[in-house]
Amino acid sequence: MAVITETERLLVRPWTREPADLASLYDMYSRPEMMRFFNNGTPLTDPEQVVEMLDRWELRGSRDGWYDIWAVELRDSGQVVGTTMIKQLPGPDDPVLSDDIEVGWHLHPDHWGNGYATEAARALIEREWAHTSTEQIYAVTDPGNEASKAVTRRLGMSYLGRRTDWYGGTEVDAFVLHRPTLR
Repeated sequence: MAVITETERLLVRPWTREPADLASLYDMYSRPEMMRFFNNGTPLTDPEQVVEMLDRWELRGSRDGWYDIWAVELRDSGQVVGTTMIKQLPGPDDPVLSDDIEVGWHLHPDHWGNGYATEAARALIEREWAHTSTEQIYAVTDPGNEASKAVTRRLGMSYLGRRTDWYGGTEVDAFVLHRPTLR
């Protein structure tokens, strides 16, 4: 299987439609504690919804195949612990994409607090800086999601304030990280 990027502990790879990946996705996105900050707080209730979710992710697509939403897997065990992404942000007319690039993460609740979200996001940011001319990367969080805000701080991102110009006008807290400059 193709590896998008890796760290000492993690592999970031494409999601598949294999039974193990579908089960991991359903287990993660069917949990109320996981979904309280997105999808209008609505957990998945039917395993078939995972296939629909993967279809939506594929439709959002990526320019030139570079951006996407991927599985985060522990290198040692192969266990899937979450989702990470680097992609174009949907604009105010969602699903029309903006030129703004977003890094994001969704971790299974059983794996919160291990630093996996920060580690996977940092690897994707480094990949972006190494291979593109992107000048800034954004992260968006639900205004009440303090754990995700903590990840943005660990990544060195700056708070921009509340915005409604992405995700169809949904109010989000926005953060930005500017490309490092050589001195």
